[in-house]
Amino acid sequence: MNTAAPGKKPAMPADLAGLPGRAGRVVHLSFLLLLGASAVRYLTHHGLDQRWQLVLVLSLALAGVYGVIAAAPRHDKTAGWVWLLVLLWAGLVLNAPSFAWCAFSLFFVCRSTFSGRAGYVGVAGVVVPAALGLFLLGGGTDYAMLLGPLAAGVLLLLVYERIERDARTRTRLLHEVSAAQAQLAGHEHDAKIIAERERLAGELHDTVTQGLTSSLLHLEAAEQSWEQPDGVARRNLAAATVLLRSNLSETRNLVHTLSSPADALPLGEALQQAVLLYLPDARFFSNGTPRPLPPDIRHVLLRVAQSAAANIKLHAHALTVSVTVSYLPDSVSLDIFDDGAGFDPAAVPEPTAAGGYGLRAMRQRVEQLGGVLFVESTPGEGCIIAAQLPAAALAQRTIRAET
Repeated sequence: MNTAAPGKKPAMPADLAGLPGRAGRVVHLSFLLLLGASAVRYLTHHGLDQRWQLVLVLSLALAGVYGVIAAAPRHDKTAGWVWLLVLLWAGLVLNAPSFAWCAFSLFFVCRSTFSGRAGYVGVAGVVVPAALGLFLLGGGTDYAMLLGPLAAGVLLLLVYERIERDARTRTRLLHEVSAAQAQLAGHEHDAKIIAERERLAGELHDTVTQGLTSSLLHLEAAEQSWEQPDGVARRNLAAATVLLRSNLSETRNLVHTLSSPADALPLGEALQQAVLLYLPDARFFSNGTPRPLPPDIRHVLLRVAQSAAANIKLHAHALTVSVTVSYLPDSVSLDIFDDGAGFDPAAVPEPTAAGGYGLRAMRQRVEQLGGVLFVESTPGEGCIIAAQLPAAALAQRTIRAET
């Protein structure tokens, strides 16, 4: 990292006056043209008088110092060369006022090299000799030639400082925008991580947790009826075995693809397979003309049915369960009804380590696809869970799936 002494600007490339590319080349060219034109005017008006040798030496020294400044990389010692340039030029102007016109280029050299008080001193070191030189050039009687350069120098200084302030403000704003973009990208990354965690939590709840819970219920029932000769224990063990095998298949599939193992089946059959694992007596209905659904919508419908069936088995103790899929012109809906114990949807507790993620996971899945989840239930009067997805989401995801 480059450092700069107080009163100077940080090290920068060799473009003079801190002006990049074309602007720097214009400053170089204007100085050379003004220096050459001033020399020609001096010789034209004064010829080889008694001062021509001094003027020639000062002009050559001025050109040499300027060349060093223009060609060498900017560093801490550049300021010393610039002060020397101003002193040589001031001496030249006092002896040959024609060279006062070089002040335009030297102004940018000083203003870009120095800042703060040093910048004002450098500009004064250019403006004052230029004003005196032009005043002498006019015969010492035209005060407009004295005051004009002073006023022009002040105006140029104010304009230059305004440009610098605007440039610093623009740079600061760009940095703030870059920092805000980086912060936003970080927030988006965190949001994606949170969304992925919630999605995985929902997958685990609807597969592993629900399957293990139902298997545990069958195993507990088998233990309680172990001594009975009616075969209830064997049937419960068989049901637990089926659930565990299905759960193992779901878990393997979740690890590898995070998709449903019934994706190859028609939606009606896949729903039956998912629900009958928990509710062997459930009834199934279909309204409208079945049509292919995008994988993500199909997956949500299966998971909602699976989670609802597991909750009914675990909590509702229902005698009748019906599952209905309706293909409407502008939407597709899944309705799951049971005549079980029911509950108060407004009194559902927040999820804990012991459970309670079912309804929350269903709602999140459906709403992520632009749909709506309805839950209607009253204690002792059963429950209806309805998931509805709009046709706009279907069309968008169908196009995405086909491409």
